[in-house]
Amino acid sequence: MFKTAEDVMNFISDNEIEMIDFRMIDINGRWHHLTIPAKRFGEDTMKNGIGFDGSNYGFAPVEKSDMVFIPDVTSAAIDPFPEIKTLSMIGDVRVIGKDDNKPFDQEPRNVCKRAEEYMKELGVADTYLLGPEFEFYVFDSASFSNDPSESGFSVDTEEAFWNSGCSDSNGFQTPHQGGYHIAPPQDIHYDFRSRVTMLMEEQGIAVKYHHHEVGGPGQMEVEVEFGTMTEMADKTMLAKYIIKNEAVTEGRTATFMPKPIYGEAGSGMHVHMLMFKDGKPVFYDENGYSGLSQTAMYFIGGILKHIAAICAFSNPSTNSYKRLLPGFEAPVTIGFATANRSSVIRIPAYAKTPDKKRFELRNPDATCNPYYCYAAILMAGLDGIKNKIDPVAEGYGPYDFNLFDLSDTEKAKIKGLPKSLGSALKALAADNEFLRAGGVFPKELIELWINNKRKDLKRHVAMPTPMEYEMYYDL
Repeated sequence: MFKTAEDVMNFISDNEIEMIDFRMIDINGRWHHLTIPAKRFGEDTMKNGIGFDGSNYGFAPVEKSDMVFIPDVTSAAIDPFPEIKTLSMIGDVRVIGKDDNKPFDQEPRNVCKRAEEYMKELGVADTYLLGPEFEFYVFDSASFSNDPSESGFSVDTEEAFWNSGCSDSNGFQTPHQGGYHIAPPQDIHYDFRSRVTMLMEEQGIAVKYHHHEVGGPGQMEVEVEFGTMTEMADKTMLAKYIIKNEAVTEGRTATFMPKPIYGEAGSGMHVHMLMFKDGKPVFYDENGYSGLSQTAMYFIGGILKHIAAICAFSNPSTNSYKRLLPGFEAPVTIGFATANRSSVIRIPAYAKTPDKKRFELRNPDATCNPYYCYAAILMAGLDGIKNKIDPVAEGYGPYDFNLFDLSDTEKAKIKGLPKSLGSALKALAADNEFLRAGGVFPKELIELWINNKRKDLKRHVAMPTPMEYEMYYDL
């Protein structure tokens, strides 16, 4: 919609915009923002940017923390949530140099852009498209406490099966693990998802469909159409922003935690992917396995070889590994297959035409920083292509059978995903050369990421839990 600062200034004048909001992402994947009066926006804003303290974003030490935010006018859109009419936009981060300001190579959006450039430099493809599926829970309320004298959480929604015995129940609660595509009156969030979809469409995010997911106590899914990698990372952040804020607007709360409720389905962020070069599909070959080309197979091989290290970015929370358990359609083994949801890479059987031929990676979840996550997946795939890593020869399948039904002896023969954040970080520390190729992931960023997440892990391990009180208090 916008190409220049002048376009934005004309829009501000024509639409009586009062505020301009700039959104910046921190290392963990949370948006921060800074707002200026609309009349302050101009060519100088685009040229010189807005200075900020990068140390508060997790990237830089205090003594080298001065950075500059340069708005990306192509991302400008009216924010539907503020009371004051506000135009919002994201942008890029630069470090202040003696003569000019250079892109900061650790900043998530810059990493994502560099990965796309590296793909083109290799000549593998000129377009890499992603299509994520956003799963999340919507609750009526959520509270938690981690004080020294009290620890616990509480969530509730009127559709949860545990409310069927309440005096004010209407009798239409959703069964435990019984929410998949369930219809109203059980599906009480149908209109909410439609309103979210309309908001996403207005913000330039094309929605494929929405529905209730397996989790009975309010699990939802919104799947979007494909977009290029950096564009889709931008839209991933925007989709989460819209979903959370619309929930709050309606007196509810939404969470993308992978496993907010014990015994219910976890929330993932499956990522579908395909490639094109000169307008032709790179992943298609009618004579290949499931219609995939050898290039696609090498791409799969690269992902599966490096999947444990990828998990440090795609599943970066301690809660992530409470989802990656057998019995909930979440992958636990390293392999690929067609139409098999127990495999970490699934090739959709319904995607038959050359321009639709693709596969999905099923382990990621939305606690990730999408820029790092998507870039790490691409870099692993490119490493597979460069080194011709054949997933069949490497013993990764195809596993065209239910991996959950294998005996313990058979399961032991198949490599598994990391079972904890600590294991994923250990894998990343040992296997990160593929990420550093082409200068995409700086060594300093990988080390910083590992150290930061180990702090999370240390805090998590040190905290007594209510479950431990149940199991050990009387011993």
